Amino acid sequence: MVITSDTWLPSHEELTVPELELSSGVLRAGAHHFGKYCDFQSKEFMLCWREEKDPRKCINEGKEVTNCGFEFFGEVKKHCMDSFTKYWNCIDNAGTRMHYDRCRETQAAFDKCVLANLKQERPDLGYFSKVRVHHTKRPKPVEPSHKYPEPTPDMPDFKNEPMPDSVKYGNRFFFN
Repeated sequence: MVITSDTWLPSHEELTVPELELSSGVLRAGAHHFGKYCDFQSKEFMLCWREEKDPRKCINEGKEVTNCGFEFFGEVKKHCMDSFTKYWNCIDNAGTRMHYDRCRETQAAFDKCVLANLKQERPDLGYFSKVRVHHTKRPKPVEPSHKYPEPTPDMPDFKNEPMPDSVKYGNRFFFN
């Protein structure tokens, strides 16, 4: 992207949002429920990012994803703090090979708490890789008008020029 005098750049205040300061164990433990809880906002952001092809136009959608994350983890903290802490500690201590099978009991307790308090089931395996239609109220962006390439110059007319003897019969690597 070339920055010119008419290029719009967002202000520092527009770009500054509070961050979810969570460790990888916490994010891995809450990922499935977080993904389902904030599914609409995440899809809205990715749709904007794909259609607009300009991240500056999707700042508000990105803020919505962050706000949804704060809302989700706030609800988990309020209702399921004990079971969630046990679950993410188990995942954090599972090692680099991520042996999640050792954490199934704590996962079941956390899933049960989320179902009871947030009214959300754990998404089944492969849920996020399935094709799901997303309905948005955001208007479809207008495609910029197509710019035609510069016309190519006319090719010279080789019919009236005599052919040199060196190319009259093809090259020396052509055998029939």
